[in-house]
Amino acid sequence: MENSPVKLLVVDDDPITCKRLEAYFMAEGYVVFLAHNGQEMWKVLNQQDIAVLLLDVGLPGKDGLELARELRARDDVLGIILVSGRDDDVDKIVGLESGADDYVTKPFNARELLARVKIVLRGARRQAHRHVHQGVSFGRWKFDINHRRLSDQQGQQEVLTRGELEVLAALATHAGEVLSRERLMQNVSHRSWDPSDRTIDVLISRLRDKLEEDPKKPRLIVTVRSEGYVLMNEVSAT
Repeated sequence: MENSPVKLLVVDDDPITCKRLEAYFMAEGYVVFLAHNGQEMWKVLNQQDIAVLLLDVGLPGKDGLELARELRARDDVLGIILVSGRDDDVDKIVGLESGADDYVTKPFNARELLARVKIVLRGARRQAHRHVHQGVSFGRWKFDINHRRLSDQQGQQEVLTRGELEVLAALATHAGEVLSRERLMQNVSHRSWDPSDRTIDVLISRLRDKLEEDPKKPRLIVTVRSEGYVLMNEVSAT
């Protein structure tokens, strides 16, 4: 039902954090479920239609990163927000490439976390109703946007990480249009871009290493100074 309360699952081995988040989100009108490890998490997911999951990275047994990968392999629409005590670009990229929609560091502000949940929910709804895009060709590559598959002229598929795929999908969907780092970050993690955050630049660099003939002189993914990035080279629909 469209107007039914949103069901949220908190997965954290700290009972104080669980109770604090439960009280806050219940006051905001959410139905909140709690789990303290992966086993309890799967039990709740098998019984409830969870919309968003707040998943602590440092869980006992299987950690949040491994669980996020398993969750995303099973469900493309479920909103996943990783919660971690680490706050550097490498950890953020690893977290997002595990399949999470967002990455929040401790200590966090509950109101900010609520805003992140709402953004992820909007993204999940768009994903659920996403229309099928045609593929595009650029350079020696063909990219199936809807199925996130990249292959060369011989049909050999190139392996890309989730983060790389999301950035390429955004660029390919808006081929020839300059996309800001802010806009690309929204595609990768549904969060705002911070000028000190190098996540997008790192992912662009990785894409260039895989797609460009000469990554140091890119002709496909071009930097537009002070604006962002654009997919070039006479992109055509397929």
